[in-house]
Amino acid sequence: MHQYLFFIGDFPIRAYGLILSLSILLATATAYFLAKQDGRWHHHILDMGIYCGLAGLVGARLWDVFFFDWDYYKYHLWEIPFVWQGGMAIQGGVILGAIVGYIYTKRHNIDTWAFADIVAAPAVIMGQAIGRMANLLNGDAFGRPTGGNFGIIYPPTTLAYQVYGDQPLWPAEVWEGQIDVIIFVLLLLFRTTNHAKGQVFILYAVLYSTARFFLEFLRGDYGTLLFGLKSAQLTSLTVIIIGIALFIWCGLYGERINEPKKHGKQK
Repeated sequence: MHQYLFFIGDFPIRAYGLILSLSILLATATAYFLAKQDGRWHHHILDMGIYCGLAGLVGARLWDVFFFDWDYYKYHLWEIPFVWQGGMAIQGGVILGAIVGYIYTKRHNIDTWAFADIVAAPAVIMGQAIGRMANLLNGDAFGRPTGGNFGIIYPPTTLAYQVYGDQPLWPAEVWEGQIDVIIFVLLLLFRTTNHAKGQVFILYAVLYSTARFFLEFLRGDYGTLLFGLKSAQLTSLTVIIIGIALFIWCGLYGERINEPKKHGKQK
């Protein structure tokens, strides 16, 4: 892994920032393809990619600062913008990005739930998968020690090495990125069914939260918060419970995507 790809003079080009930017660009490209394929809203994708991408970065950083590392940042407020040090919580990014996306769809008379199903959910999880590559190259979002002679050994310049030294660590961020790709495919497959509006996005939230809950047992970059669980696990449990209830409700009472609609006489 390489934290620094190259230098322009004394200015470092960091793998973390480059790959993170690439994740936003490719998520936006995925969204454009899906919207173009559907025939709706593709001319809004670039604007939404910019707004939601920036909101996602801000939300991810603030979520990490206040929920994971506030004990440190309350004494180092000036370091909050230093995202290259690591510390981006995807849950916060998705929440703030979703809020901005909701506001955008309402202002432009876009069907929010249909847009979330067709475009947002598959594109977001693809962006998350690529984003985990940035974590690996930066040496953050790392796992805890495996206790054996297998695992990832991070270089001395990384936060993982500062915490655990040369102990082999579980590849938590690698596995999460791989699971995200699987979720991406499952969402595309589910879109082919006669599902109710909103169920694709809800399924994304439930599947990712389930994966994140169990992967957190392997994470070693922060401690527990309540009942032996980490803050990300508590958030995941909340999303899973609410998501399953909403998924069932939409399936029973929601509007079916392929359901014939009543129209008046065409002229």
